[in-house]
Amino acid sequence: MKVERLAPVVTSLLPSNHPYLNGAWTPLHEEVNATELEVISGAIPTDLDGVYLRNTENQVQQPLGRFHPFDGDGMIHQIDFKNGQASYRNRFVRTRGFQAEQEAAGSLWGGLADPVQLAKRPGWGAHGSLKDSSSTDVVVHAGKALSTFYQCGEGYRLDPLTLEQEGLESWVPIDGISAHPKVDEATGELMFFNYSKHAPYMHYGVVGPDNRLKTYIPIPLPGPRLPHDMAFTTNYSILNDLPVFWDAKLLERNIHAVRLHEGIPSRFAIVPRHGGEIRWFEAAPTYVLHWLNAYEEGDEIILDGYFQEDPTPQPHKEAPPGFEHMMAYLDEHSFKPKLHRWRFNLKTGETTEGHLDDRILEFGMINARYAGRKYRYAYSTVAEVGWFLFRGFVKHDLETGESSQFILPEGVYASEAPFCPRIGAVDEDDGYLVSFLTDENAGTSECILLDAKDIAAGPVCRIRLPHKLCSGTHAVWAPRDMLAGA
Repeated sequence: MKVERLAPVVTSLLPSNHPYLNGAWTPLHEEVNATELEVISGAIPTDLDGVYLRNTENQVQQPLGRFHPFDGDGMIHQIDFKNGQASYRNRFVRTRGFQAEQEAAGSLWGGLADPVQLAKRPGWGAHGSLKDSSSTDVVVHAGKALSTFYQCGEGYRLDPLTLEQEGLESWVPIDGISAHPKVDEATGELMFFNYSKHAPYMHYGVVGPDNRLKTYIPIPLPGPRLPHDMAFTTNYSILNDLPVFWDAKLLERNIHAVRLHEGIPSRFAIVPRHGGEIRWFEAAPTYVLHWLNAYEEGDEIILDGYFQEDPTPQPHKEAPPGFEHMMAYLDEHSFKPKLHRWRFNLKTGETTEGHLDDRILEFGMINARYAGRKYRYAYSTVAEVGWFLFRGFVKHDLETGESSQFILPEGVYASEAPFCPRIGAVDEDDGYLVSFLTDENAGTSECILLDAKDIAAGPVCRIRLPHKLCSGTHAVWAPRDMLAGA
């Protein structure tokens, strides 16, 4: 393996016993370019052509307060597959907040678990006092990578091949963009929403394949809300108003405390893609971090996602002192997300819903060519008990109801695993799942490829990476023909 190491960033981070600043969540501060990667087992497929991008959270400066893993600075990791070869590189996202803290050689903003008074400067997003770390998601649209922040940030563009920084996304409105903009590969359009603490509290927009804003409309809500994700079909976008949001009385005192509001149903807005009459549907109260897919079938819109059975769990009794609340909200086994299906009947206005699986699952992926369209296969992650870490994957055949799984050895943790179609693929599941692993037993990281038709068989290829990655949230696969300059 040939490794080129870049100039180090300025860091003031001190050793800590914080559970999310150690182990698989130990921040990585090194940026490299690596070629001639070592193949540990198997062979890199020759029918795979594109890039896997993963966003991670890596705290660079000493926290001003309690620190939450979502506060960490965004870092994009990329592995590029072509002609049976692979190369790797990683870069911090040079947000305005990151650059300011580099100049100050220390933190300027508190985090999600801190009072707003800790911030030394005005912040970003719906919260208003947080640093936009652009560390949540990464998508590829109009040939470029776009990184995002979980509470409505500015959006940062990067070259998906070189990870060269291209700065702020030009079309982003003043209220920012949410963590999860959605790309329709069939049309090249990107759909997004944002939310804020001022009326109308939510907006929705569409950006064309030319990277120009085409649609931007209000979605009026009763007050400030905390939606995290959205979905789309061929003709509609689906937004949500869920009953887990900031306590209004505490918010008057600038305290951002989230709670479940009893007696309020979940609401779903069905919006024509480019604007028009908004249809609202009600459903059982819950919170949903991530949707899987949606599509139209006759008079119905089908929406699949991860229904939380206990969206505001009790604090962890076995967590280290001071971390009981945070650990519970990061543990899927506490808030219990289940793969769930909603059906919205556009003719009758009725909603029907129910679980598709009773296992605790989240962070699902599909073949992106089927996004917004009827699909058959889904790939969800399995979480480590007590932690925000992934232990493996479950493949669902939504047509037959069958499933299979791949579970990693103890102490080895995965990242979100997008589906990568083979060159010339015909079947929906003809391709690979790609994931970065962090092996706490060996102190190393690697990239694995699973045959999507048989994930239970284990990796068809394992590739050593030049350093141990910090854990994080989301990832994307982009085939070569979606990349500018490829």
